[in-house]
Amino acid sequence: MGSQQRRLLVSLIGRVLANQMLLMTLVCYHFWKKKRFSRVCEARRYCMLDRIPQQVTHLNTLLSDSRCAAHDNLRLSRDAFGRLCIILRDFGGLQGSKYVSLDEKVAVFLSTFAHHKKTRSQRFDFIRSTSTVSLIFKSMLSCVLKLQDRLMVKPTRCTTPRFTFFENFLGALDGTYVDVHVKSTDKPRFRTRKGSIATNVLGVCDDNMSFIYLLAGWEGSAADSRILRDALTRQNPFRVPRGKYYLADNGYTNQHAFLTPYRGVRYHLSEWGNSQQLPQNEKEYFNMRHSKARNVIERTWGLMKKRWGILRNASFYPIKTQIRIIIACSILHNFIRNEMSYDPFKDEVPEDFCPVDIEHQQDGETEFVATLENNNEWNTWRDGLACSMYLEWLDR
Repeated sequence: MGSQQRRLLVSLIGRVLANQMLLMTLVCYHFWKKKRFSRVCEARRYCMLDRIPQQVTHLNTLLSDSRCAAHDNLRLSRDAFGRLCIILRDFGGLQGSKYVSLDEKVAVFLSTFAHHKKTRSQRFDFIRSTSTVSLIFKSMLSCVLKLQDRLMVKPTRCTTPRFTFFENFLGALDGTYVDVHVKSTDKPRFRTRKGSIATNVLGVCDDNMSFIYLLAGWEGSAADSRILRDALTRQNPFRVPRGKYYLADNGYTNQHAFLTPYRGVRYHLSEWGNSQQLPQNEKEYFNMRHSKARNVIERTWGLMKKRWGILRNASFYPIKTQIRIIIACSILHNFIRNEMSYDPFKDEVPEDFCPVDIEHQQDGETEFVATLENNNEWNTWRDGLACSMYLEWLDR
């Protein structure tokens, strides 16, 4: 075979191999494209045909199976859940979207608050994407905060028997710590006296354990009296009409509008046991009555933290979002106290509960307390009230 024939044969074999490689490439591309197309179609069929029935089934399980299921998972009865959806739609601006109904948005939000579930857990429970769950939470939080003026109760004179000794009494106030996550540079300011990183929240409630006012955002190192002073002097202040007052503990100053117990005298309910520990004088009797009446704010904090698991542990949202979550929890708490005649969680907070150690519209002529200062006249009035209460108790 000559050299020319040999070159032609090599050229022919090269062309055949090239054609075979091109053919194999086209065949592989065809099968890859076909497989990819089948996966896309399969995913679309799953999203549209399989996913929606599962989402509806899960939502029906939360709301329709039993009253206990709705309360255990969402902290609301079925009737209260329906009324909350209506209020959020009419006054909060909440709307359902093309693929997520209004009811499901509310259920996702309440479930997150009740059990402090992370976004990745909620995506499996409600069969939604992580981004969808996150968007639902953000929109729901904004809608709930719009209900603050509507659901925060206005102060009225308390008529419960345990408060009959305190005339013109409107409620009780106290602060509580809620654990938060902050930047490393901010941790010294948010570190409490017990060493935890938390925000100090001021709460004011009435005799029905509903919040009248709530101020969140102060550092855990801040004193209660300093936070109250800020609440009275800020742009939208906490207003107390002249002649009315709230009960407070010894972390605050005894002055007009805030009645505190005697210092250095038995006070906490745990210190009043059997008959051998009965009050021995008017100051002890006053402190005992004061403690029983002021305990309503301790029970309110205990009830709200027991109801909303997101308050029992620090969440990983930005600090501003964490503050808004605390306010939203108080708004939903007020809604439940107003809408549910029977609250199972209230039975779990005893009468002698002791924790381990918005602007309201008023008549234009009403005068309000705006400063914190010790007042001898108020101390004298407290002495007279304690003496009259003690004498009335002895005459029984």
